[in-house]
Amino acid sequence: MGFWNLYFAVKLYLYAVGDLRPIWWLNLLFALLLLVPLPKRWMRVTRLVLAIVAGTVLIYHESDLPPFSYVLRQIPGLSTFSASYMIELAHRIVTPAVIYVPIIVVLAYLLINRWVRVSTFVLVAMLGVCLWEGMDALVAKSGVQPGVAVAHANTGAAANDATGGYDQQLAAFYAAEKGRKVNFSPASSDPNAQFDIIVLHICSLSWDDLDVVNMHDNALFQRFDFVFKNFSSAASYSGPAAIRVLRAACGQQQHRDLYSPEDAGCHLFADLAAAGYGVQALLNHDGQFDDFRGLVIREIAVPGVQLESNEGLPMAMREFDGSRLVGDYDALERWYKQRLAKGGGPVALYYNTVTLHDGNRLLNSNMSSLQSYPVRMSKLVNDIDRLIDLIAQSGRKAAIVFVPEHGAALRGDSRQIAGMREIPTPRIIHVPVGVTLVGLPGHNDGTRKTVTIDTPTSYLALGQLLSKLVADSPFRDGAPPLSQYAADLPQTRMIGENENTVTMTTPDGYVIHTSDGVWVEGK
Repeated sequence: MGFWNLYFAVKLYLYAVGDLRPIWWLNLLFALLLLVPLPKRWMRVTRLVLAIVAGTVLIYHESDLPPFSYVLRQIPGLSTFSASYMIELAHRIVTPAVIYVPIIVVLAYLLINRWVRVSTFVLVAMLGVCLWEGMDALVAKSGVQPGVAVAHANTGAAANDATGGYDQQLAAFYAAEKGRKVNFSPASSDPNAQFDIIVLHICSLSWDDLDVVNMHDNALFQRFDFVFKNFSSAASYSGPAAIRVLRAACGQQQHRDLYSPEDAGCHLFADLAAAGYGVQALLNHDGQFDDFRGLVIREIAVPGVQLESNEGLPMAMREFDGSRLVGDYDALERWYKQRLAKGGGPVALYYNTVTLHDGNRLLNSNMSSLQSYPVRMSKLVNDIDRLIDLIAQSGRKAAIVFVPEHGAALRGDSRQIAGMREIPTPRIIHVPVGVTLVGLPGHNDGTRKTVTIDTPTSYLALGQLLSKLVADSPFRDGAPPLSQYAADLPQTRMIGENENTVTMTTPDGYVIHTSDGVWVEGK
């Protein structure tokens, strides 16, 4: 088989380390077709061309990469990336190992092939694995709990899941989520008890990202009155994440249902509007990419609400597609001063920032976006810290909600390069969420302690916390202790979902439901 031996040998290695799920009987058939002698040159050339195409399609299908049709649909979006970002992504993919490892493998093959019939060993190995998997599957089917087999990446074997199977668990999860709802009561009519709600939706920040840049403990987080330690963003892309937080009044939906009409009762800001809040929205970017502007306006679900302008503010950096970004404090300061000037009742703001988005470039800097992430993170933290001080100095009261869309995937993993978020792993969807109550007595004298929520939660718990704060203002005289607001918040299992992939936490880690319908163990 010549160099085709390398193709199959690499598959055997990737299978052994759990990075590939080969269809072994199909690979055996492929190998046998390559071994058939052909008398004429044109036939051999034709077979080679067809084999290259078939081999490429086969190994792509056996990998955890998204369906090729999905990749094709992403090309229009990729075409908007700036040249500098495309170069940066290329550098992440084409590492030195990508160059020297294949060279070493080829040289080793040429040396070994002089003394050993590699084809024989490759065929025997593939046949052995194929027979072993077949026997293992038969044993699994004859077990006590048939019909709940799950494929594991490291063995390819079928196994029984004691809790009834991951498909059943996922179906039960979504069935239960459909019945969960948060109800909002009218806000207090007492001006002294009223407070604004400012939701800061932060792109690209997870607990794992904070660990990577050594900012797990920072000054801003010390000012949180409530911290969700085990919060699931459920999504790893901005669009779905925005829909999920804007529908925080209901349980977690399946990804496919995010883009279908939803009961108005699920829209957080519509509920706040009904409770007596004036609703507003603001971005620190133009919102053109993937029509994020339109999505926010639709999901705010309050008639007449338009995005506040950020025009005229100084540019702080360039976004991954070359568009301008304004500084977070600049945008929020101008908005808040306008809000003070208008006066009136309580206001609920949805603010989205992409300051931390992968591919963003600082002005007059040669740093890549990965290199500049800690700088941009420090700036974001300082800007929000300044916003808290600005509101405190105004004498008004506010609940500032800090909730990331998803992580930045700074670390990457065996299946995804740094910055790639197609598989919504726990490292990406496990995000830091906090709420700061500005203007509460004792905020700066050290008498109040942060209330930590350690249970697995998601947007429904955040919506429930806000509904409790609205129904019984923590700023009123005789308000209950903050811990009471965090009591009995709804719990949500950490389950992430994109268009083609689902991840679900387990007692031992997590599993991934791939685009071809197979469950594999995550790492």
